Amino acid sequence: MFDKIWRNIKNGQIAPVYCIVGEESYFIDETINRLKSALTVNEELEMMTFDLEESPVDLVIDEADTYPFFTERKLVIAKNALFLKATEKGKEKIDHDLKRLELWLDHPSDFAVTVFIAPYEKLDERKKITKAMKQNSVVLNAETLNENDLSVWIRNAVDAYGKTISNEAIDKLVEMVGANMLQLQMEIEKICLYLGQDDKQITDHLVQDLVAKTLEHDAFKMLNAYLEHNNTEALKIYHDLLRQKQEPIMLVGLLSSNIRTMNNVYYLQKKGYHPTQIAKNLKIHPYRVKLMVENRKRPSEENILKALQKLSEIDLQLKSTGGNRERLLEMFLLKKL
Repeated sequence: MFDKIWRNIKNGQIAPVYCIVGEESYFIDETINRLKSALTVNEELEMMTFDLEESPVDLVIDEADTYPFFTERKLVIAKNALFLKATEKGKEKIDHDLKRLELWLDHPSDFAVTVFIAPYEKLDERKKITKAMKQNSVVLNAETLNENDLSVWIRNAVDAYGKTISNEAIDKLVEMVGANMLQLQMEIEKICLYLGQDDKQITDHLVQDLVAKTLEHDAFKMLNAYLEHNNTEALKIYHDLLRQKQEPIMLVGLLSSNIRTMNNVYYLQKKGYHPTQIAKNLKIHPYRVKLMVENRKRPSEENILKALQKLSEIDLQLKSTGGNRERLLEMFLLKKL
């Protein structure tokens, strides 16, 4: 869907109204950037941005209906279109004139391109305004890609730089960065620039060396090393994090969160859930589920719960005692389950 719409934008086939629905910021930002490029004439672009959590939609309509000064068409961005999703009555901060918006959507101005951004998982399909928006705008679903689509997207992003990437490198990249496509795009660009003109292949070793490690990734690796009884590796990661000034109490929280997720994944798998269903139920990326499900050194349920109990004790100690705080988690990582 996005590829087709982006091609249309590049070719000058630009709709008067777009509505981008979903939480994947890469698709939102990329669509806006492509519209900016298409509407920029002689380095001039007239653009206005409104936050609909702070401003009434009337301002958006008025701006879209005002002739631009420098170009044939202006770009109007309306962020946080909260009125498109289900909300409790009385909780709205702004009173939007939705009837006026419905009428305007029937005949939007042709000298403005208006983009409504609804960064939510889903809209309230029962609302008249939602139906009007879907009927009178180009709707784009900014959803997180599944594992296969994400791999294809990474290959295409790498190919755009004239490079290739191995399957192992894709797995390592997603493992280290996660499914955040904006972050993935930046890391791909960095690796391709590092390779220069002559080298063409991105390997898993190159990804390991160049990609910035995230706290979540390091915590996940530390937990896996501990559960696999590789105490030396777990301690090495822990000491690296301490050198980065990470607080033990925050690391305990991350480890506990990962263990609870792991326990839930294994529980749902035992119940017969498919990995895709597990990811949807737990609201985590399918690739993370894949790593847990395919782990050949999977810890037992007893060991998972035992580790969680020990971490809760350490959390209490960190919150109630002083002394050498770093030592408490270190002792946990030293002991085998």
